[in-house]
Formats: sequence, C-alpha cells, structure tokens
Amino acid sequence: MSTAASQPAHITSRENPLLKELRKVAQDNTAYRKAGRYWVEGDHLCSAALARGLKPSVAVFTEEYYPLALAEYTQPAIKSIVIPNALFRELSGLESPASVGFVLDLPVDAALQPLAPSVILDRVQDAGNVGSILRSAGAFGFKQVIALKGTAALWSPKVLRAGMGAHFGLHLLEGLGLDDLQDLQVPIVVTSSHQGDLIQNLCLPQPCAWAMGHEGQGVCPELMARATVHVRIGQPGGEESLNVAAAAAICLHASSLS
Repeated sequence: MSTAASQPAHITSRENPLLKELRKVAQDNTAYRKAGRYWVEGDHLCSAALARGLKPSVAVFTEEYYPLALAEYTQPAIKSIVIPNALFRELSGLESPASVGFVLDLPVDAALQPLAPSVILDRVQDAGNVGSILRSAGAFGFKQVIALKGTAALWSPKVLRAGMGAHFGLHLLEGLGLDDLQDLQVPIVVTSSHQGDLIQNLCLPQPCAWAMGHEGQGVCPELMARATVHVRIGQPGGEESLNVAAAAAICLHASSLS
C-alpha cells in the first residue's frame, strides 16, 4: 500500500490545466523544450529514473494502480496526481498504456565536456536509432552524447522509450552546430565505407568521440574532414551498409575493449 507523505490530488476532468500540459509534453516531440520538463511512462523508465536519483516534479497514477503503488514511486515526487484510466490512456504513447508516469525536469547543465568520451549524432533522424545509440553509449562507457542540429529530439517520448533509461546516466547536449565541436579535446573517429583501416586492426584512441551520421547520407563532409581517425567495419557477407545503430554498437564496443 502507498505510504506517501501527502495525499495525491484526484483529477477527473480532461480540461484540467495540468493534464492539458502533460498531454502536450507526452505527445509532442519537442514540447519539452518550452516546458523544461519531459514525460516517462511505465515501471522500467520510472524505476530507472529513481535509481539515478532523479526526483519527479509530478507522479501520475491511475485510480486502480495508486492503492497498490510502492512507496518508492509515491514518496519522491514533489506532487502526485491520480486520474481515471481513460485519462491516463490519453496521456500514454503506448499501445498498452502503463499505470504510472513521471514528469521530470530537464537537466540544466548544458556545457560541453571537452575531455569526455563522447558520441556525436550528425542528423540521425530515426527515434529508434537515436535511443538505441544512447543505450550503447551508456553500456560501453561513453558519458556524453552531442546531437547536432537535424538529429531527432533527444528527450522526445519515442527516443526516451527506445533509450530504456540510458538518458539518466548520460550528459546530453542537443541542437549544437559543427563549430561547437571546436571545444572538444578528444579525437573524432568516423566510420566510412571507402576509407580507413578495418576497425579490428586499429588501436583506437581513448578517450575519443565517435561520429554517427544520417541514416542515408552518413556523416557530413565537414565533420568527416574534422575526424582524426577513419575506420571501416568489415562486412564479409556483402551487405551494402549497416544500420547506424548497429554500426554504433560495434564501434563503441570496440572502443570499450581497445
């Protein structure tokens, strides 16, 4: 049973101002930028946020779930609300809506960390790819992800779901331009299908910044020219190219072992 320090607010009207704001943040890919906060939903993402020490500004529960909610969900939030299942479904971006969601404040530290092991996303547009790359970055020890202009919104609901909690352990920057990369003090490494040595034959620099490019066009020529190291991923099976998220996983794993 819940043991929250204060009683939650029960909201039953879909016209409630808070619910209107939450619907926009939960469903609009870039609304979080203006709101300064974002929405995560379901046990996995909510637990992952709490495990990283994040404190929800709002915790949202369905009427059916709240009496069964663990104290770890009900106690940390600044404000808790309980709403009917039908209203939660309107918030949810899932085919099978969860019963709990958090509204979390965006991180305020937007300074690039010059020496951090990094991943640069150059106009990677698919939310699933971006989220998958964030997971690989977290798994293989890359602490900073720099999303250049044209990349999918990092804190959008789809990228958050695909990231499976990786966001909470990473330093994320978005909307940067190529000139902002001048502050990086680690070598930039790129993959190319027509230049560079095979990745398994290289002693990769550590730390470094891996650049992952647009799904169709790859890394832009300007960023390619900034790279210190060019590598190829061997494809003995003869496929034309790898999905960018798959390529990122191979590259980041190779760096973690080198």
